[in-house]
Amino acid sequence: MKRFSLFLISVTAALMAIAQPARPKLVVGIVVDQMRWDYMHYYHDRFTGGGFDRLLAEGYSCNNCIIDYVPTVTACGHASIYTGSVPAFHGVAGNNYFIYGKHVSSVQDDTANPVGSNGNAGRRSPRNLLATTIGDELRLATDFKSRVYGVALKDRAAILPAGHAANGAFWVDRKNGCFITSDYYMKQLPPYVQAFNKRHAQDMKIDPTKTPMGVSLTFELAKEILRNERLGQTDATDMLAISVSSTDMIAHTYGTRSPETNAAYLQLDRDLADFFNTLDATVGKGNYLLFLSADHGGTNNYEYSTEHHLPSWAWAYWGADVATAMNDHLAQQFGVKNLIKDFNEYSIYLNNHAIDSAGVDREAVKREAVKFFCRAPQVDRVVDIENIQNEPVPQPLKERIIKGYHPERSGELFVVLKPGGYAGEAHEPGSNHGTWSTDDSHIPMVFMGWHVPHGETARPTGMTDIAATICAMLHIQMPSACIGTPVPALTDHPLSK
Repeated sequence: MKRFSLFLISVTAALMAIAQPARPKLVVGIVVDQMRWDYMHYYHDRFTGGGFDRLLAEGYSCNNCIIDYVPTVTACGHASIYTGSVPAFHGVAGNNYFIYGKHVSSVQDDTANPVGSNGNAGRRSPRNLLATTIGDELRLATDFKSRVYGVALKDRAAILPAGHAANGAFWVDRKNGCFITSDYYMKQLPPYVQAFNKRHAQDMKIDPTKTPMGVSLTFELAKEILRNERLGQTDATDMLAISVSSTDMIAHTYGTRSPETNAAYLQLDRDLADFFNTLDATVGKGNYLLFLSADHGGTNNYEYSTEHHLPSWAWAYWGADVATAMNDHLAQQFGVKNLIKDFNEYSIYLNNHAIDSAGVDREAVKREAVKFFCRAPQVDRVVDIENIQNEPVPQPLKERIIKGYHPERSGELFVVLKPGGYAGEAHEPGSNHGTWSTDDSHIPMVFMGWHVPHGETARPTGMTDIAATICAMLHIQMPSACIGTPVPALTDHPLSK
């Protein structure tokens, strides 16, 4: 009888071992704002060896990762990476858009209250995101034993990656110079974040989003979260989502090939090396699964490109001034004011209430708006998304426009610039993004650590494949709107079984 009992115990233990899939102790996502794919190689001879070089030497790189939607902007990118989806499904149609006729930011939540400051910067949450994330599914898979945190200088870059069920997300209140959160997550800022803010009060007086120091501050707080929350130190797999925001603001100000952008990426390389060493020491080398990607790329500055005889287009038609000019033009044509509600991130929003009230032909308004924009030499075409099936648009571009369009949140018309074009003044030194062009849509996608074989592939992959791959490796459900496909080299590898 005793032998039989011991036999049952051993069989039960074996079955439990089979039933419990192997998982790493920690998942780390790193998203670098406005990082082009070629930067990993452009800066290679200036890297220190322990950051990007280690990532490529030990990891698996997908060298042909493309963003398959437009507009290629920050909020869309962070949401798409962690949901494995596109704006058409996850609902984050831009950095700013309309919900029920109200203009909002991607993470604006007027029902949330700031924690750590008294400004509106804390009225933020993931409630506008319509799909679950990697972290949400990880929490579900472990009966919420897993802990998930997000950190970035930008609010949307911390909140959207962390997801709905996150334990916390921290971002910077630029006005008050401190990291904060909202009562969506917690009622009080953790003591270690309060101490961090006091320790770096002087550093935060200068806007950290515009200096390489902002890169270091982000990783320093990430390490504080890692240690104080003991991520990767319990039985359940935890997750830490880190987003590097300074690289975007610096490139916007100085351009992709500027000394300032160079300094930011060399600092990022050093901070990555230090962070990898911290993970090795606290979680253990081989015990964490890490990926690095970008929310979008960036187009080279007009003056830089034209100086070297490269095709470039700086399109000054942008924002409120354009909407005013277009409304004035349409008023002359139709005798009605304000037929256009907004123009934002290449999307044109019709004022359907004004159109209906005045009895104006809606299709005629769209046709006239198309003519207005197509007069600009930088514009390749303006697409009527509601009738896109009849538009003479090449299929790859048509698919990107459709995937980026949410019927309740996006504009009805979308402006497509010529390759190498971006929104901005020709004389301004900065770069920009948002277009379908390869400069904006070709991003890094590298995995490293737990069960990741060394290698690379040039086969087409997409931003949405990141979530699908991570979830497949963890043996958890993919996010609710995921349309990505796992990378075979990682999920079919013997170690992943």
